[in-house]
Amino acid sequence: MTTSSTHRAFNVKLNILFPLIVAITAFLWLVPTDFYGIDGLTVVEQRTIAIFVFTALMWMFEVIPTWTTSVLSIVIMLLTISDSSVWFMKGSGIPAEMGTFVSYKALLATFADPVIMLFLGGFILAIAATKVGLDVQLAKALLKPFGKRSEFVLLGFLMVIGLFSMFMSNTATAAMMLTFLAPVLRTLPPDGKGRIGLALAIPIAANLGGIGTPIGTPPNAIALGYLNDSLHLNVGFGEWMLVMVPYVIVMLLISWGILLYLFPFKQKTIELKIENTHKKTWRTYLVYVTFVVTILLWMLDRVTGINSNVVAMIPVGVFCVTGVITKDDLKEINWSVLWMVAGGFALGLALQSTGLAEHLVNSIPFDSWMPLVVVLVSGFIGYFISNFISNTAAANLIVPILCAVGVGMGDLLDPVGGIRTLLIGVVLSTSLAMLFPISTPPNALAHSTGLVTTKDMAKAGIIVGVIGYVLGYLMLIFVGV
Repeated sequence: MTTSSTHRAFNVKLNILFPLIVAITAFLWLVPTDFYGIDGLTVVEQRTIAIFVFTALMWMFEVIPTWTTSVLSIVIMLLTISDSSVWFMKGSGIPAEMGTFVSYKALLATFADPVIMLFLGGFILAIAATKVGLDVQLAKALLKPFGKRSEFVLLGFLMVIGLFSMFMSNTATAAMMLTFLAPVLRTLPPDGKGRIGLALAIPIAANLGGIGTPIGTPPNAIALGYLNDSLHLNVGFGEWMLVMVPYVIVMLLISWGILLYLFPFKQKTIELKIENTHKKTWRTYLVYVTFVVTILLWMLDRVTGINSNVVAMIPVGVFCVTGVITKDDLKEINWSVLWMVAGGFALGLALQSTGLAEHLVNSIPFDSWMPLVVVLVSGFIGYFISNFISNTAAANLIVPILCAVGVGMGDLLDPVGGIRTLLIGVVLSTSLAMLFPISTPPNALAHSTGLVTTKDMAKAGIIVGVIGYVLGYLMLIFVGV
């Protein structure tokens, strides 16, 4: 796209889409609360709905850069729905009708959320690895078994990321693999689509890989906790993997085909000919050791008891103190990505703290629906919500409610796989949510490469999500866990 056409597109978005989005937001903000048909909806919850829609539309159409939308949304929330809002937003009506205001400290704290620190550690690790040439060496070693053909290199990335994500944090895996991917991207022609497919392999494989084991992603552990501790169904680790690992492998292969179709490679082979010209010093070996230790601690966080977010601060401390990372290197950190992710966290916080998220889920009449409808709709709700708030938050919100719904329905759920399908289907659906850069941290990391637009991510994400949703429920209903 030329500079003039880009400028025209920007003007269309700013002069047409932006006023339209503002008008929709104003309408949702100002209509009477009974317009929504939700009993007991408060004023603060209504404002949150309006902000939610505004943010989603701005992200979706990229009227302004996604990170600026995130920052703008946080500012709006601070001024209108926080406990430090401007005076006329606090109202003079009945407190119960106004609703619960969000802590302004909690909203501001999203800029330093533990996951933000994980991002920061990943960026620092990547910068240090690049400075000593470690990224090139790792990329060569990992790609070697998959040969030089571009499509098999893509398959290699999908499989390696998927495997790692089964046993360690999806975000930590994505941060680590982004380091490996950087030198590969530099060898591809800038006008080819293959680079987009490689960048999208990071979030797709990380999100899918987490489904494979009960510890692959927090929502899995949440569902397993209710199934075993509350319902005493004794779903085992191996039992889960026996069904879910084949599902993950099939989905990774399908995703491979989707990425090759949507983003074909212009260059048929990928061969890293970049020589490591960095002179080895004691700092080189320090980076090697710190890199290995960090990855091992990420993989063994459940053994060591050290949270992966805490582990991410180890390279930050080591490299800054020893001079591996200088103040000039800090400028290379993609701060806009960190601010963009913070906006997603703040929006999720608002949905939960105001009570809106729980209110919306509780307003759905599950008890009057057919069992199959309950199972499928609950999965869709999990999928939809997880595109805007963290998968863990969505699971924490929905699983307890569905557990009560499932107990109440009893044997009625047996033809569709019972309460196991109900709960596991929801957490599986949350892992398939990858439409936007803010949907999951791995998505944000892929977006940070500068190669992936929101449109590209949504296009691939919706296809993978729909296929994964259909296959997932067919597997759970007819095979079970």
